Amino acid sequence: MYNNSTKDPVVAAVTAGLGAGAVACFSVSQGQNILVAVCVTAFATVAALVVDRLFFN
Repeated sequence: MYNNSTKDPVVAAVTAGLGAGAVACFSVSQGQNILVAVCVTAFATVAALVVDRLFFN
């Protein structure tokens, strides 16, 4: 009915980054390479922002 979006992309990026970072932190503790974990976190954050922008805006 109403489409008054007050979403802040910075808040969405921080939320997605924290979620992906928690999983990456666990993966590093299990022996995964840190660079791979950072790349996965960055990709997951960007993917979440794209999905948020395309489907929920």
